[in-house]
Amino acid sequence: MILIVDDDNAIRVSLTMLLRHSGHEVKAVASPSEAIDVVRAVKPQLVLLDMNFTHSTSGNEGLTLLKQIKVFQPETPVILMTAWGSIPLAVEGVKSGAVDFITKPWDNRILLERIKAVLALSDVQEKTSPSSFDRSRIIGDSQALRQVLDTVERIAATNAPVLIMGENGTGKELVAETLHINSQRRKAPFVKVNLGGISRSLFESEMFGHRKGAFTGAIADREGRFSVADKGTIFLDEIGELDLNSQVKLLRVLQEHTFEVLGESRPRKVDIRVVCATNADLSEMVRQGTFREDLFYRINLITVTLPPLRERPGDIPALVRHFAARFCRDNGCAVPRITPEALSYLGRLPYPGNIRELKNLVERTLLMSGGECLDTTDFANAATLSGNSMETLPIGSSLDEIELNAIKLALRRCGGNVSLAAEALGISRQSLYRRIEKYGLTT
Repeated sequence: MILIVDDDNAIRVSLTMLLRHSGHEVKAVASPSEAIDVVRAVKPQLVLLDMNFTHSTSGNEGLTLLKQIKVFQPETPVILMTAWGSIPLAVEGVKSGAVDFITKPWDNRILLERIKAVLALSDVQEKTSPSSFDRSRIIGDSQALRQVLDTVERIAATNAPVLIMGENGTGKELVAETLHINSQRRKAPFVKVNLGGISRSLFESEMFGHRKGAFTGAIADREGRFSVADKGTIFLDEIGELDLNSQVKLLRVLQEHTFEVLGESRPRKVDIRVVCATNADLSEMVRQGTFREDLFYRINLITVTLPPLRERPGDIPALVRHFAARFCRDNGCAVPRITPEALSYLGRLPYPGNIRELKNLVERTLLMSGGECLDTTDFANAATLSGNSMETLPIGSSLDEIELNAIKLALRRCGGNVSLAAEALGISRQSLYRRIEKYGLTT
């Protein structure tokens, strides 16, 4: 049963008709006291909760009722209903336990999609069975990784927005692909967008598309990434790099599921699942005012945090064998034996570049050695000759120390060329410039 709590009779009637027509059992009440009576007696599948009652516009009544509902039914998801001007209140509601918020007036199709996603998340029967969950892109079986995959398995079949957190090189894109191939959208496009590589002036053109002549230099029509991703999944990598102006434009698309192509006047609807990724601390960016709080809560209905490789050393042997086998298959050579001592040595390195760095080291060793058996010396020589000083970094080094050392090495090896160094580190040029400024380096 879905519980509607709103003092506006017209809203109660229209929502009741919409939800019943979609096959849901509905109970609609007009006041907080009636809502409390319901949640005392039964556990609703979902609560649609207005933020204001009587003549109040502060939203305090809605926030108070939300907290009361969570006392009686802590597992019941709550979606807040608010006007655009009350979005800060809705964000406060999300902090207090609501799973989402919708703005009035809403689009019925989008509202039903949100409800479907929330119900799927809260229903344990919706879990994908282990036999059908495709995790072929993910290598490893450590406890830290299994916890991540358990979450991915549980949410893959839903349309819930997902935020993937983790350091560079931890496999965020592979997790996003795993979400897509295990979703109901698997036959539709999976569109990857590196937001750190899109300039502010080209954001709208890249994401929404443009018509010929829409601006100087627009010599042909261009289809935007959202159009390409329609019915599928769009993966927004490095979302922490997005400037505030572009964040507003992105929020509108995620909120209303519509966008306008540059040079067109009519809005277009789009049906997408949004998966975002970042290595930035978005919560801290919100506090500093560099990332919008409402966008933050819009993209992270579910957050998946990937552990760095140094926290899952037990997965290193499987990763090494996987990278060696794939490299040899692609290059038509025999897979060498890797000694236990070599695997033990590789397991002791800190890997500031995480899985990407391990992959590069394995491939470099294979190229340099060419033997039938690889031992500790082979890998150590490859690391030393590449200018990599991982061995000199003690396991107790702080993340900042590891990152600073990796940046210095990359800049030195690339002759101070920031673009080449960023490519070697696997991050965008903007990300590298930000870290250069953070550590007071000169180029």
